[in-house]
Amino acid sequence: MSQHPARAAVFSAGSWGTAAATILADAGASTVLHARRAEIATAITGGHRNPDYFPDIELPASLTATTDPAAALDGADFLVLSVPAQSLRHCLAAWTPHLQPQTVIISLMKGIETHTHLRASEIIREVTGVPAERVVVLSGPNLALEIMARQPAAATIACSDEDTARRFQTACHTSYFRPYTSSDVIGCEMGGALKNVIALAVGIATGMGLGHNATALIMTRGLAESMRLATAMGAQPVTLAGLSGMGDLMATCSSPLSRNRTFGTHLGNGLSLAEAANATRQTTEGVKSAEAILDLARVHGVDMPITSVVTAVLHGTATLGEAAAALMQRPPKPE
Repeated sequence: MSQHPARAAVFSAGSWGTAAATILADAGASTVLHARRAEIATAITGGHRNPDYFPDIELPASLTATTDPAAALDGADFLVLSVPAQSLRHCLAAWTPHLQPQTVIISLMKGIETHTHLRASEIIREVTGVPAERVVVLSGPNLALEIMARQPAAATIACSDEDTARRFQTACHTSYFRPYTSSDVIGCEMGGALKNVIALAVGIATGMGLGHNATALIMTRGLAESMRLATAMGAQPVTLAGLSGMGDLMATCSSPLSRNRTFGTHLGNGLSLAEAANATRQTTEGVKSAEAILDLARVHGVDMPITSVVTAVLHGTATLGEAAAALMQRPPKPE
């Protein structure tokens, strides 16, 4: 007798959540999206469209949606979470009573909780009580619009339990999406969170009219400071050189589809924080996480000059010109 298809519940129906649900449905999993609004759920189930994010792209016919968290989680093998990092704790508190005993929780979040400095996997374990072997992190260079176009992409799936990582790897492996497994949860999560701040810096430089030399400088030194913090927290250096580190950094810093780079470009063009947020129109995790990441760096005694100047710009304690000068006037030292 053949094994039944995996059942996946994806919360919620934003751009990356919809893309993740599309991957799972294309891979053969029985997939349901949880949407906050009834009209979105109806449009996805009945019209195979997400009018808020991908109005012109047809979703898999097998993909359905609901506003009922209990219905979405009924019998779910996997709960895939794609919500803003700062909303995760509140959302999970409401959804946890509907969790099934066998459900594995997958985090797509790439941010650090501001008031606790916790990673998403730590919040998941704290709120739900689920053990580490049932918490998975997926991270990599995954721009949602390219995923929806079924363009080739890959990601890292990290879990302390190798069998759990392989189970989800099988559930989301398609002809266009190639997942790799890892046991380095810290490295996978920190790479995803840190690259958002570096992408803000690249966007600012781009908006200021600086050239490719400057953006390459920021990306390269940004990776160096990301490695310093992640390894100080227990990550493996090789993880930061992989898909969830350098890969995600390259995609987020170089693509105009990246919301963090776009937000930074708006700032570099002279927009205020509020104006940049309005123009970007989607959650920009780097803006929320930058100060928490800098606090973690201080706790671990790690020097993060790019993160420091980005945080200063976001707080209005440094102008764009002062931030650029602060980086270029640092004392020379060995690479």
